[in-house]
Amino acid sequence: MTSAPHQICSNDEPLTIFFSAGEPSGDIHGANLIRKLNCKCHNFKAVGYGGAEMKHAGCDLHADLTALAVMWFARALMNLHKFWNLVSLADRYFKHQRPDAVVLIDYPGFNWWIARRAKAHGIPVFYYAPPQIWSWARWRIKKMRRFVDHVLCSLPFEQKWFSEQGCNATFVGHPFFDEVEGQSLDEEFMIEHLNKKDPLVVILPGSRTQEVTGNTRWFLKAAKLILSKVPNARFAVAAFRPHQAEIVRQMVNGAELSIDVHVGKTPELMRLADCCMACSGSVSLELLYHTKPTVILYWISRPAFFVQKFFRKVKYITLVNLLTTDDLFPKDITPFDPNQEDADKILFPEYLTCDDKSAQLAEHIIEWLTDSTRRNTKVAGLNKLKEEVAHGGASTQAANYIIETITCKPKLIPKPHFQIKRATSKTPNIIS
Repeated sequence: MTSAPHQICSNDEPLTIFFSAGEPSGDIHGANLIRKLNCKCHNFKAVGYGGAEMKHAGCDLHADLTALAVMWFARALMNLHKFWNLVSLADRYFKHQRPDAVVLIDYPGFNWWIARRAKAHGIPVFYYAPPQIWSWARWRIKKMRRFVDHVLCSLPFEQKWFSEQGCNATFVGHPFFDEVEGQSLDEEFMIEHLNKKDPLVVILPGSRTQEVTGNTRWFLKAAKLILSKVPNARFAVAAFRPHQAEIVRQMVNGAELSIDVHVGKTPELMRLADCCMACSGSVSLELLYHTKPTVILYWISRPAFFVQKFFRKVKYITLVNLLTTDDLFPKDITPFDPNQEDADKILFPEYLTCDDKSAQLAEHIIEWLTDSTRRNTKVAGLNKLKEEVAHGGASTQAANYIIETITCKPKLIPKPHFQIKRATSKTPNIIS
């Protein structure tokens, strides 16, 4: 017989929290946090913006914000009227329903506006899995100070950085590790592929359609180069959404390659992979958890590549690499070069580029497939970092912090009755 979950809400008053998550990964993090809040507060209600995962976790979804996960200014501008309508809808909800708190999850462009409206109505704002403004767009720290009451940091060095910038910051851990620890695998799928002895290279083209269309062609070109040196290599693509899988299948057919494309099998494919080619993102933490040698690609247009140089403040774009660097903000922030002096120490070789880097991608994969010593060295480095940082519990710590902050805040003490009378009456009151 299992014991009831520990409740930390001390009264029967309902607790309502408004969530806003626009990325697919944020939808997952929000869902896990909602489940923990439900366990700890029996009279809890989640409402707001998110996706299918949050809805499944019990959130009263006002809109599917993940359907508007877009990048770059031009695309955001095209959807501006949709974002503005959602901000107006949230503003009306804050005014008339007054939730106890607002929890934002990444997605800063839109979420700053939600934070602004929440603060205008005197509602406390928590930022869970905050945007990495320390690596780009540092001017946004002013918004964090003005509109966010509590920053719940995902990475160890973030608490210090946000605190130094004048924010109320607390390290709770990265929510991605909660997700990977709770994953259940399709055993039939696993057995079917474990019986195949040839090495498997898994391609992870990203969760946004823009990323899929931008990166997949280079992954496929690299696959051809890999097959020229390792002809028995197998390839599989882990697509996030069905329509993205269809885009990839069309590109695979056009490249005349035999590559399986799967939807909803990302954990299984990662577990089965010998090594991976992946788009930059939080998926790197999952690859770290599975200790898979991986080369990272983030292909963007030439104008976008030119613009990013003025905003990026760190050398690496991959979280795993940032967790291992000694100097988070070095003077030299040129993108990773396989010929740089410390290239062997970089766990995930990465290419932020507007050029064709398929040859470099292929070179790393070929090395890991043909040189067991080099591959084992890479796996050992990943295992070491995993032991240091890949721990679950972020959802639990964040839930505890949010509930305790809301329920333990000091209550306003009403003025003495005679002061109230004096304030509302023109005649003096005699106190006996």
